[in-house]
Amino acid sequence: MDKVKLIWITPEAEKVIAYCARVSNPKNQNNPNVAKLLNYCAREKHWSIFEMASMCVEINTTRAIATQVLRHKSLSFQQFSLRYSEAEELTIPEVRRQDTKNRQNSIDDLEPELKTWWEGEVKELYDRVETLYREALDRGIAKECARGILPLSTSARLYASGTIRSWIHYLQVRANPHSGTQKEHFEVACAIKAIFKEQMPEIYHATLEDLDV
Repeated sequence: MDKVKLIWITPEAEKVIAYCARVSNPKNQNNPNVAKLLNYCAREKHWSIFEMASMCVEINTTRAIATQVLRHKSLSFQQFSLRYSEAEELTIPEVRRQDTKNRQNSIDDLEPELKTWWEGEVKELYDRVETLYREALDRGIAKECARGILPLSTSARLYASGTIRSWIHYLQVRANPHSGTQKEHFEVACAIKAIFKEQMPEIYHATLEDLDV
């Protein structure tokens, strides 16, 4: 399953934004040349014009990362609810070493033996958790109660919708390799960034191109 997929975007979003930006010059509103104008708006920080179009994506991740995404309050969300539906998957989380100099960073340099130990211990734990969870449901325990034992690595699906301005801000923070974003969240953000670039190349060039690594 893809980490991210596009659900919808304002048709011809860049043209819509440019059209609205030229509100004070109606004779020129249908000018198809939008790149220079969009670059100017971004350079001069005329951010409100980027609220004239929106985008919605589906994100497939874990409960741990979904919680981080939900912190971006300028976006709107609908999330898969474990009150109404059963958990779909428990994913063994990747293990990395804690960075002793940066509490927000982890380093992928652990010995293979330690990773193997981790995966074995977590699998054993998750097998027991999943067995207990399914048995609880079979015995009539409510989903909203049984979900309390599920780990943060349980799969989560959510829809995130926001204006292009909100997505620019989100990507400037979360798709920035120097921002300290957790690896799993960074990968989600980069997948959204790829969709953004495909759908709105001129706005991407004006606002996000410096994030390319």
